[in-house]
Amino acid sequence: MLIKYSVSLMVCWLPLSGAAQVICVLGSGASSYKASADQRPSADAMQLVARANAAAKTICVSNCPEVVVFRNTTASNLMLIADAGRAKLVYAPMVFAAVHDRYGDAGIVALVAHALGHALDDGIGAAWIDKAWTTELRADSWAGCTLARSSLSSAEVQAALGALADYPSPSHPKWNFRLQAIGAGYTHCGGAGSKLGAPK
Repeated sequence: MLIKYSVSLMVCWLPLSGAAQVICVLGSGASSYKASADQRPSADAMQLVARANAAAKTICVSNCPEVVVFRNTTASNLMLIADAGRAKLVYAPMVFAAVHDRYGDAGIVALVAHALGHALDDGIGAAWIDKAWTTELRADSWAGCTLARSSLSSAEVQAALGALADYPSPSHPKWNFRLQAIGAGYTHCGGAGSKLGAPK
C-alpha cells in the first residue's frame, strides 16, 4: 500500500489532473524515467526523507498533504514530480548510495530539503525570500530553512552544503548565488550563521 511509504507535506501547488509534470531534477545525466519502474523505497531512505520532512513540517504547520516516495533505477538522481494531484519524490538508488557514502545522512537530507523547498515555496511563500530569485534559488532558500530546523551539527551542515553543491539542477545558477539563498533561509529559520560557509 502507498501509505507505508508516504509522508505528509504541503503540496497545494500540484495540478489536480493531467499528465505528470517534473517539477525538479537534481544532478546531471540523461533521464529515461519510467513510472512503471517505481518501487518501494528502502527503509534507510524513508528514514532520511522523514527526517527532512519533519523539519519541513515545522515550517508548514498545518494542512500538509502526502508526498509519496519511490526508488527507481530509471530516475535521474532525485526528482519531484506532480502527478494527478499528488507529489512523487523519486530517487535513483545508486545516486542516494553515492551521496550517502560521501556526505552521510546530512547529504540526503539536504537534497530532499531542496526538492521539498519547491513545494514550500509555491505553497506558503515568505516575505524574506527575494522575489527576483529563480524558482531554484527559492527552493534553495527553503532548503536552508529546513536544514536550520533539522538540528544538524556544524560538520553535518558542511556535508549538506557539499551535497547541494555537487547535485544542482541543470537550471541552477552559480554556487555563490545559491549559497546566499541557502544562507538567507538558514539564518531566517534560526540556524547559526557560523555553521554556514563554503562546502569543503
